[in-house]
Amino acid sequence: MSEIATKPRLGRRRALLFAPLGLAVAGGAGFYAMLRGMGTGSYDPRGVPSALIGKSAPPFALPPLEATGLPAFAQADLANLPGPVLVNFWASWCVPCIIEHPQLMALSREGVQVLGINYKDKPADAATFLTRHGNPFARLGRDEPGRVAIDWGVYGVPETYLLDRGGIIRWRWAGPVTPEVLQHDIRPLLKRYA
Repeated sequence: MSEIATKPRLGRRRALLFAPLGLAVAGGAGFYAMLRGMGTGSYDPRGVPSALIGKSAPPFALPPLEATGLPAFAQADLANLPGPVLVNFWASWCVPCIIEHPQLMALSREGVQVLGINYKDKPADAATFLTRHGNPFARLGRDEPGRVAIDWGVYGVPETYLLDRGGIIRWRWAGPVTPEVLQHDIRPLLKRYA
């Protein structure tokens, strides 16, 4: 009788011994798939999905950055657009924002409407940044508490969204807009949603 009772118990113990091995194999397979995707270009480690893709911007109304003379920025400004627009979250203390700024300036000079949301910044510092580097924004709102950024799902600055004529968010980029991102992502999207 005791021999029969110990056999099922040994089977369960063996199964428990193999559970960590199974988890390690599954984790290794996932890691291998991620590395393979990075090698082929199909996996983007920065490509954090946004729940807002395909939706309108969440409601917001931000005060202006007075020193720039630009109008304030609110959700109502994203209705009946003449073409696609970019909404850029940025800050004067953000080093990658300096890297992307020449690309935003180039788009602005080309007639692309770039709308800015200044994130958790001091107004004087933000105004100094724009005086020093140029101002690509058609409208600029101040999000000092960061509440609007949370509603948009911003992980950190800089972060850029492309909206179509109807104000629907079509694309999101977490990180600086580099010349490569401008050429390979933004320009084709601007043509597609023109």
